[in-house]
Order: sequence, then structure tokens, then C-alpha cells
Amino acid sequence: MALEFPNPSRSYDATRHCVYFWGYDNSREITFQVDGAMIKSLRPDAGTDERSLLGAFDECRERLLEIARKQYVAGPQNRYSIS
Repeated sequence: MALEFPNPSRSYDATRHCVYFWGYDNSREITFQVDGAMIKSLRPDAGTDERSLLGAFDECRERLLEIARKQYVAGPQNRYSIS
């Protein structure tokens, strides 16, 4: 089974200035972390506060999911960083 993203949830981490989202490979949950700089590179007009980054993430969601699918390799790793 390929990596799927049935859950549209995402979460902002102010300490790390990043957005987390989750994918699933069968029953395994895979965590993806997208740093604020990456989101800004996709949406240069986005602000740097939580609301702005989450909004920019939502607007770029399909592109970020595509990047996540390319990074993902089935195996023991369950955490990926997109930067």
C-alpha cells in the first residue's frame, strides 16, 4: 500500500517554527515536519505567524503532499523533515 493522507489535520509548533502533518502506510502513522522557511519558499507572500503559515500550508497542501510522497521510503523510519 502506498502512503496515504486521509487526515487533513496539521499542527503548528511555535518552538520549532514548523507545521506537522501525518500520513499513513497501512496502519503505520508517519509524521512530516515542514519548516517555516520551506512554506515561505512556496508562498513568499505568507507571513511568519501561526495563522499565516497554516494558511499557506493549506494553500500548498497538494505540493507538500507530493514532496512527502517522494521523500517517503517504506521501512522503520516514521518521521520526515521537509525543508
